[in-house]
Amino acid sequence: MAAAARVAPKDYFTPEEWAPLARKSAWKGPALVAHAWIVIGAAAAMAMLFPITIPLAVMIIGGRQLGLAILMHDAAHGALHPNLKINDWLGEYLTPGGLAEYRAYHLGHHKYAQQAEDPDLGLSAPFPITPLSLRRKIVRDLSGQTHFKQRWAPLFRRIRERKPGESALGVVWAFVKRRPRFFIGGAVTIALTAPFGYWWAWPVLWWLPSATWLPMITRLRNIAEHACVAKDEPDPLRHARTTRAGLVARMFLAPYYVNYHCEHHMFMHVPCYHLPRTHRLLKAKGVLPGMLTAPGYMDVLRMASSKPANEDQGGGATPEQRGVRPGAFRALQ
Repeated sequence: MAAAARVAPKDYFTPEEWAPLARKSAWKGPALVAHAWIVIGAAAAMAMLFPITIPLAVMIIGGRQLGLAILMHDAAHGALHPNLKINDWLGEYLTPGGLAEYRAYHLGHHKYAQQAEDPDLGLSAPFPITPLSLRRKIVRDLSGQTHFKQRWAPLFRRIRERKPGESALGVVWAFVKRRPRFFIGGAVTIALTAPFGYWWAWPVLWWLPSATWLPMITRLRNIAEHACVAKDEPDPLRHARTTRAGLVARMFLAPYYVNYHCEHHMFMHVPCYHLPRTHRLLKAKGVLPGMLTAPGYMDVLRMASSKPANEDQGGGATPEQRGVRPGAFRALQ
């Protein structure tokens, strides 16, 4: 297996420039985690007080759910805190969790970025697709179909295919035990809010965003990062794409500097909060024209959906049918 080509910081930065970029803060990473939860709480409070704002709250909360996954991704790189034990605790207990499994999987993506062995290659392989195919995917995401297929369909399939003598209740209980945070968190939240008349807060303001808005923006983020990047791309400055993100995009689609994905692949241990500075330095040094960049998310989506309509084959293949390991979605759902 041939690993993807890498770059060395010394090729672009002096030691004085590189040192602050590589430095991990003891408070910035935890502050970003706290920020995500505070925003989620504030959006939930807004929706509970003013139910007319529920659609807005769903988008805000879904964006921060992705934000928590992005911060777990930083923890997988050991970049959320300089103390690795604290880093891993934050990544395991204050973000979606499953850090060890995700780390092993994700570092393989970096090692073989856009090469045949890249476990995430199937996420970018289908592009470009037709505009109709992209619209269908977005509708499936926003309607909850993607969430059901990835999260709940395996349970019903397992019940149908259970072994002789195996009870359906036992299958369901095994499913519940593998997802303690989801079920315990839901039960505790409902128990705390129901006496005040807000029994609906958890299903509407946590589950609904994770079943609708989160899958859609996860898809759009994946498209922006690697869609239409050539397989076996030899240039390490073009293994991933950096996409310009304005305030609205950062609020609802690209939290915590995730849009600086080319810089992240070039220097994967740089904490996310140093990526904008990394970008500015590379631009000042004239490196940016050689990097893969896009002026905005709509530009990337237009490119990713530029396949002629008469070539549409339905676009219905699942990630598993394209050879994508299920773990590719684990931290981002």
